[in-house]
Amino acid sequence: MTISPEPTAVRVDEHSFWVDLDDGRTLGVPLAWFPRLLHATPDQRADFTLSRAGIHWPALDEDVSVAGLLAGKGDCTRPHANAA
Repeated sequence: MTISPEPTAVRVDEHSFWVDLDDGRTLGVPLAWFPRLLHATPDQRADFTLSRAGIHWPALDEDVSVAGLLAGKGDCTRPHANAA
């Protein structure tokens, strides 16, 4: 069984969010991967909780797992267009 590192902090800027992990890594994630975060207000983006598995933004009903971020996955709730 593989255990994902836990998030310790999250910062959000105009284009990305940054997740500090308990193993010393920091992940930079484009907001474009998560449309609800991209279109949220700064106050909504700042209102999150951390858990062992990831980050939850209650006002946006957005949950992002560390395992998904490490696998390079964005928003999995919407179908993605196929490339031509």
